[in-house]
Amino acid sequence: MALTLGAKKEVVEEVSKYAATAHSAVAAEYRGLTVSQLTELRKTARETGVYLRVVKNTLAKRAVAGTEFECMQDGLVGPLLLAFSMEDPGSAARLINDFAKTNDKLIAKVVAIGGQSYGGSELARLARLPTRDQGISLLMSVMKAPVEKLARTLAAVRDQKEAA
Repeated sequence: MALTLGAKKEVVEEVSKYAATAHSAVAAEYRGLTVSQLTELRKTARETGVYLRVVKNTLAKRAVAGTEFECMQDGLVGPLLLAFSMEDPGSAARLINDFAKTNDKLIAKVVAIGGQSYGGSELARLARLPTRDQGISLLMSVMKAPVEKLARTLAAVRDQKEAA
């Protein structure tokens, strides 16, 4: 079923809205996936805060124009789905990476973050980025270490003065 001009504009507007606020994006080829597999992927995407959409390439190119994902335009070739990370930079990459482990027909073609476009081979690297909670935890552990060291040093000085 062909899309009318109005429907095409709605698709471009919707995808553009998500592209404008997303942290990162992944374009993956889905050729050969069954409807049930795509449904499962969409369900997982909703649960993990990832906007997932199958879009015609010409519409996708128009949707990402003027956003930091404009760099992806040259790689949008073939039957692709777009996944935009809405909560943390690695969520779309984790979704595609984890799903591709059990479904070899899902192949990442383009990964984009921070206005830079990378090949699908960089998907695993982006997927390893920490979530927001993990990032805060790492930051807190780094900030906590010097304070603990200072407290131990002060306690040792106090104990040394009490012993003297």
